[in-house]
Amino acid sequence: MRIERKAGAVLVETGMFAAMVAVVASALMMVIFGKGMIGAVAIGGTVGVVVAVAMWLLMRGTLEPPRGPGNIPTKPAPTKPAPSASTAPTAPSALRTKAPATPAPAAQATTTASVGVAPATLSVARGGTPDDLKQIKGVGPKLEELLQSMGFYHFDQIAAWSEDEVAWVDENLTGFKGRVSRDDWVSQAKTLAAGG
Repeated sequence: MRIERKAGAVLVETGMFAAMVAVVASALMMVIFGKGMIGAVAIGGTVGVVVAVAMWLLMRGTLEPPRGPGNIPTKPAPTKPAPSASTAPTAPSALRTKAPATPAPAAQATTTASVGVAPATLSVARGGTPDDLKQIKGVGPKLEELLQSMGFYHFDQIAAWSEDEVAWVDENLTGFKGRVSRDDWVSQAKTLAAGG
């Protein structure tokens, strides 16, 4: 039967036993072999170190495994029932209108129960390359990523937003509400879409 023990306890036991062996070996060297005090202590100390290493090698299999992410038993996370369709929140990505990869300015806009009207979106950037929306004042890397996740990739999309669409985007920019109106993205996007 294997007894699990803590590393500290094994280290103390090994050290104490090795020290006793070193003292006994030193005494034997002085009494039996007639060695001087310094020689006997040197030989006894060496014997003690060898015994300590040998004991540690023999006892290391009885040590408790180290604690860490791979060694801690985990309980499965409790599962929550999925919300029903009537209680599930409407995410901006769920409002995305599928559009071809070619220009689609006339895509149908959808309305939601929230403020304004959702603008037309794209499922992917036209030509596979989105515009650098960070050129619009107030749009940083995180906001650009959010806009792309909502289906807005190009300056001309933003430039075409009506007041109702601006209100919808302002309301649905999680963490950045009101940014479109505050920084006047539509006029900036018109300039950028025209190459300015």
